[in-house]
Amino acid sequence: MTEASARRKPNGQPALLDTELEHLPAELRWREWMGRVEAVIFAASDPVPREVLARVVGKNCNLELIIDDIRAELAGRPYELVSVAGGWQHRTKKVFGDAIHAAFGTAAGEGAKELPQAEALVLMCIAYFQPITRGELSSFFGKEVSRDLIGMLRAQDLIASGPRSPQPGAPYTYVTTKTFLSQFGLDTLRQLPDFEALEDAGLLSKEKLLAGDIPVGLASREAGGEEEEERVDVVGDETA
Repeated sequence: MTEASARRKPNGQPALLDTELEHLPAELRWREWMGRVEAVIFAASDPVPREVLARVVGKNCNLELIIDDIRAELAGRPYELVSVAGGWQHRTKKVFGDAIHAAFGTAAGEGAKELPQAEALVLMCIAYFQPITRGELSSFFGKEVSRDLIGMLRAQDLIASGPRSPQPGAPYTYVTTKTFLSQFGLDTLRQLPDFEALEDAGLLSKEKLLAGDIPVGLASREAGGEEEEERVDVVGDETA
């Protein structure tokens, strides 16, 4: 057992993993750190944040450089290491979307989700204008956004409750989650397309949203039948 591996944690428990690897030459130490980082990311079902990866490498290890070297080695592989939702995750490259679709019957692979158009539009508004209340969403669309619709987005962990609004009654606001970032392949909300740029390009505007394309599902559903809504993929051709 090396001196490093014999070190003890502050609580007196023996260290289970030698992270410093001082007994190894620098090159072998780096390769071992790379292997550990990639193994942890590969084994995880969700994006792995920095603080988790830091548990398996030395205190002087530069995780950004480790990630860069892993990405370089994966350059010719059908999958890659991406920065998403505040962490890192292995995902197949978009160019293989058709092959995944042929194998699994969905372009996004196992676990892909679809959103009705109503939910997708409300989710988009929450993403751009968060924190936002249900009343503010209803005012935006000119019709009530139902609690059921908000509940569906919450059930999929795409949104969560934000801080209470300073409005009378202190209603809850809604914000997007890390699951939202992961589903859309975003590392942070700063990577959302600039709303003003989309408006300037004529691709998105409040007027367009309210021009008649808002489906019945945005309003509270009434007894007596529901119209089938267009469904929208919330992910592209990537898969974990």
